[in-house]
Amino acid sequence: MCLSPAAALGHTLVLHFGDDPPARIGLAVSGGGDSRALLEIAALWAPAWGVALEAATVDHGLRAGSAAEARAVAARCATLRVPHRILRWDPPTGGNLQAAAREGRFRLLAAWARERDLGAVLTGHTRDDQAETVLMRLAREAGVDGLSGIAPQVRRHGVTFARPLLKTGRAALREMLRAEGHDWIEDPSNADPAFARTRARHALAALAPLGIGAETLAGVAENMASAREVLDAALCAAVDRHVRQDGGDLILDGAVHALPDETRRRLLIAGLRWIGGGSYPPRRAALDRFGGAAAGGQAPTLAGVLALPHDDGLRLTRDPAAVRAAQAPVGAVWDGRWRIEGPPGTVRALGPLGLAQIERTARPDLPRAALMARPAVWDGDTLLAVAGSPGRWSLHLVPDRDDFAANLPSH
Repeated sequence: MCLSPAAALGHTLVLHFGDDPPARIGLAVSGGGDSRALLEIAALWAPAWGVALEAATVDHGLRAGSAAEARAVAARCATLRVPHRILRWDPPTGGNLQAAAREGRFRLLAAWARERDLGAVLTGHTRDDQAETVLMRLAREAGVDGLSGIAPQVRRHGVTFARPLLKTGRAALREMLRAEGHDWIEDPSNADPAFARTRARHALAALAPLGIGAETLAGVAENMASAREVLDAALCAAVDRHVRQDGGDLILDGAVHALPDETRRRLLIAGLRWIGGGSYPPRRAALDRFGGAAAGGQAPTLAGVLALPHDDGLRLTRDPAAVRAAQAPVGAVWDGRWRIEGPPGTVRALGPLGLAQIERTARPDLPRAALMARPAVWDGDTLLAVAGSPGRWSLHLVPDRDDFAANLPSH
């Protein structure tokens, strides 16, 4: 039997999930060629494997026509009988707009996936995306982690995001779409040299005569990913032996100073990201300064995290300055990782105002700076409760941020 081009590419999903795919899977479909091809492939694959599909399009509202493009995706999904949702993102003012859009997309898709009880969300990243990513990270002098490129699967905000087309070329997907008479949307920003990815795409074309193409750089990413697995295993072993979690803080014993440089560096990065919530690790020079100052008995800050001397080791805690303005109602998530349940009130950091209103006997072992960054319940300027004290309010870390060791890559 001759398979259609889309059905022939269905093996990419079989290879990714094997014989036991999730019962419910989401698709992130922008309408561009890659995600449009993913929709067609998945719509043919899913019924044979008993998988229920749903799709979502994030309308970033960053350019004219984005709403119409999202509606066009919705129309195709209706034809395929795939339930579809348009998720709208409100751009912030100032800051790195591209990074904010990327993080906003993750958050919106994750919230949708949790609401719909989806076992995974698939995105249309291709081998070309992988190669462009490696090239861009090479320009930033990335190490093993950066050069391992885009992971086939990642967990963000409690949801698994999978990239089953990561070994498939962009051209093959467009050939499939043309062969079956489907169109797609070309985002004009893909041709704008102001964006690093566009420049990387042009650079790849120039490097092709040297044998440095998408397939070669994707192979580099696979090699680096294998090396990364070994380094991740060493990190997990170091955490098991030398790190203790104290609520939302990490206590590192003195032996961490004698760890191999790369293991110690990865440990600091993991701690900074778990406490500070950053999506990306800090630059190496900044990290080296932070680690050196901490080892020297100082109290440096980096990425919203404060390092304090603790016996002969370190305490990594939230920097009070990073949460000075953060607030949320009781029951909502505060600072991206804490949730306080109980009677109404406003959650803010304890700060110096709260410190003056409490008895230190509850946690006399906590340094003043670590205590000031802890979440507390307020009524105006009146302190009602502080995290860790007995009372009507309960505090817990949200899933995926509750157990440092369990959320390391190799655990």
